Amino acid sequence: MRKAFVSIMVILAVGQFSSCKKGAAAQKDVTVQEDSVAKQMLQGIWVDEDEQDVAFKAQGDSIFYPDSTSMPVRFQIIADTLVLHGASDVKYPILKQTRHLFVFRNQNGDEIRLVLSDDADDANFFSDKHPQPLNQGKLIKRDTIVSFQNKSYHCYIQINPTTYKVIKSSWNDEGVEVDNVYYDNIINLNVYSGARRLYHSDIKKQQFSSVVPADFLRQSIFSDLDLKSVDADGIHFQASLVMPDETMSSYQVMVTVAYNGRMSMKIKK
Repeated sequence: MRKAFVSIMVILAVGQFSSCKKGAAAQKDVTVQEDSVAKQMLQGIWVDEDEQDVAFKAQGDSIFYPDSTSMPVRFQIIADTLVLHGASDVKYPILKQTRHLFVFRNQNGDEIRLVLSDDADDANFFSDKHPQPLNQGKLIKRDTIVSFQNKSYHCYIQINPTTYKVIKSSWNDEGVEVDNVYYDNIINLNVYSGARRLYHSDIKKQQFSSVVPADFLRQSIFSDLDLKSVDADGIHFQASLVMPDETMSSYQVMVTVAYNGRMSMKIKK
């Protein structure tokens, strides 16, 4: 409809078209205009109206959560809607807002009522808070010798913490989606047969993409690699890819290093 309207206006008068174009652009700007007054009213620490549990702190353009694993998120208030720009944009209808009361509807359709905190101790929830990694930056080394058919194999595993972030979305007590940050591992595996190096690799979780679903792999931690057995097919290790949430669901993948130095993997049955 707008295209047809613009086309007619171009035919009738270039000047009128320019005017309408500017008007349409101005109208679009108004539509997406952020409510700076509402944003200013949201500044501060907000707590649950009934339980007085700390929900979040709004400071500047960001919302901070008391949970040490939850990342701060950029927010806007547009047309009576709270918009959180996290791993994905999430919108919450605002039902009522004053300087001391904030009422909105969460993703489950529940009405959430928050009040502005007047307790100075609530600031301690946000003092020098940084997202904490699941592995806590711990370096783990394992050194094991196994034998098969009178031959010894020296297996060396080193779990190296990294700064590679894994973002896992979840919902807090208010039914608001938050992004939790964890840090992944790279695991170094060396297998020697006497002085000959049979296998060497820095294994990353992306290498499991052929056996682990992409959505799970993206949000999981490559948490462990453990020697399990040795037989005619080779030396078998178990890799653990864990979802860093309350379920701690995981995929266990059997990684086999054959005697010709080739590595293969399959889901543990």
